[in-house]
Amino acid sequence: MTMPAGKYYVGDLCYVMHECWDEACGLFFRGRNDHGCNEGEFTLKDGRRFVSYNTKWGDGGYYDENGNEYSVDAGLIGCIRVDDINFTEEGNCMNGGEVWEFQTDFTHAGGYNDMGRDWDGVIRIGHVRISTD
Repeated sequence: MTMPAGKYYVGDLCYVMHECWDEACGLFFRGRNDHGCNEGEFTLKDGRRFVSYNTKWGDGGYYDENGNEYSVDAGLIGCIRVDDINFTEEGNCMNGGEVWEFQTDFTHAGGYNDMGRDWDGVIRIGHVRISTD
């Protein structure tokens, strides 16, 4: 799966999607009974797209290959375009993650190595690699 080029918030989406968190959670768990379903690419009713992947150990602090820390309170790390964040909504704040500019469309994956076979706990969003193990 790919997301379009642009400037994205990468981190726990619960920090930047307050006004639509119930809708996002509804997308995660619609018609599913397992706990690994909130992974992949999703689209809100208004057309905003976002990506979500579970961390290996749930909440806490995780680091990318450059030493940037990503705070997690919802057990996931994902991305959403900065332009799609409603900063007038009380509570939306980008302090828990990082803003990355992707010059071209980018791929994303969560938890499995580059071959997609073995769990390694690394969330991959474009060139960003965040170890959650």
